[in-house]
Amino acid sequence: MQNSAILLPMLIQISLTLFIFILLGMRKTSAIKAGGVDREKTALDNSAWPEGVVKVSNNITNQFQTPILFYVVCIMFYLTDTVSMAVYVLAWVYSITRLMHAFVHVSSNFVPARFGLFMIGVICLIAMTVLAYINMPISL
Repeated sequence: MQNSAILLPMLIQISLTLFIFILLGMRKTSAIKAGGVDREKTALDNSAWPEGVVKVSNNITNQFQTPILFYVVCIMFYLTDTVSMAVYVLAWVYSITRLMHAFVHVSSNFVPARFGLFMIGVICLIAMTVLAYINMPISL
């Protein structure tokens, strides 16, 4: 397996984060154009925005939680040239569950589905971390 293959699921996650930022801008613009948004309150309190904006804003926060750990562990595998098929598959499953999680979060926000997708991603991240412990070339 080519070591750089691990970069593609990372790029998918980065693209998702950028897309969510664009979606937030679009939803905020729509909310302002629709009227009824107190811009002074929204400057200090995110919950002053309509629900659709808050959903996307909350999802952006999610994009800087476990994905940061994902980036770090992927970079560790890449730099140490230890990307295996198992790591590659786990990275893809993580990225796909993040895409699905974001979709649920910014649309229906059905918490049981969101939580299930989150947990699958976290389990992949834990498995990748365990594989990192096992496979990392460490010399003292």
